Amino acid sequence: MATAAKSAAKAPESGGLIERVKGWPARFRTFYDGIKREMKMVTWPTRMQVQATTAVVLVTVFLFAFYFAIVDYTLSTGMTRLYQYFAR
Repeated sequence: MATAAKSAAKAPESGGLIERVKGWPARFRTFYDGIKREMKMVTWPTRMQVQATTAVVLVTVFLFAFYFAIVDYTLSTGMTRLYQYFAR
C-alpha cells in the first residue's frame, strides 16, 4: 500500500494548467489552515523568560568580546615583537 501511495504521489498531475490554477485557492486555504493549527500549538515564553534569556545572551556576548579582545591584543603584541626581533 505504501508503494501505491508513493507512485501516486510521483505521478504527474492530471489535467492542464487551467485545472492547476483553479485548484490554487483550495491548496492555499489548506496551507493557511495548517499554519493556524500549528500556531495554536506554539507555547510562547513569558515576559520574565524573555528578559532572563536576553540578559544571559548579553552577558555571554560581552564575556566573549572581552576574551577575544585579550586574545587579539596578546597575539598582536606577540607578532609585533617577533617581527621586530627578526627585523634587527
